[in-house]
Amino acid sequence: MIDNGAVFPMFYLPPVEYFMQLIKWKSNILIEKEENFPKQTYRNRANIYSPDGVLILTVPVMKGSKNHTKVKDVKISYDFDWQRLHWLSLQACYRRSAYFEYYEDELSVFYHNKFNFLFDYNEQLLQFICKGIKIKIQYNYTESYQFPYLGIADFRESIHPKKETNLIGKPYFQVFEDRNGFVPNLSIVDLLFNQGPQSLQYL
Repeated sequence: MIDNGAVFPMFYLPPVEYFMQLIKWKSNILIEKEENFPKQTYRNRANIYSPDGVLILTVPVMKGSKNHTKVKDVKISYDFDWQRLHWLSLQACYRRSAYFEYYEDELSVFYHNKFNFLFDYNEQLLQFICKGIKIKIQYNYTESYQFPYLGIADFRESIHPKKETNLIGKPYFQVFEDRNGFVPNLSIVDLLFNQGPQSLQYL
C-alpha cells in the first residue's frame, strides 16, 4: 500500500488522459495486476484517428480469458492476424504525421513478434511509449485485488472508453482534423506521432 498514490490498470496503447495522470503521480504508482479481466475496456483496445474518424483497434484474447481470469493471466489470441491489421492501420493513419517514421522501427517489433500474455505485451508497449515521450515513472504491482482502494486515487474504472473524460487539453495538430475536427483523448500514439518531442510539454 502506498500513501497519497494512485492505482492504474495496464492498457493497450493508453489514451492521452492516462499519461497525464501517470505524470502527475510519477513515483507513487501501483499497477493493477490481480483484477479479473473486464471486457470492452482500454486493457485490450485503443482509439486512433483514421480518415473516416475514430478507429478502434482491439487485441483479441483467448476464449475463456474473459470473465474470471486475472488480467495478468490473460493470453493473446492469434486465431487471425490482428497484428498485421493493427500495423497496417497505424501506417495508414499516421504515415503522413510528422514523427511516425521516427518511432516506426521500434514500434514495428510489437506487430511482428508474438507475445503470450496481454499484460506483458501492454507493459512493454508502456515502456516504449515512456521512452518515446521521455518520462520516467516508477511503479509497483498490486499484490491482491482491493476495491475500493482507500486513501489512493483509483483509475481502474474512471478511464474507460464508454465514460466521458474530464480531460481538458488544448488541440494539437492531427493528420485528419481537416475532415472531422480535433478529437481529444485518443491513444497516446496519436499525440506521439503528431507531436514527437513536444508530447511531454503537451502532457
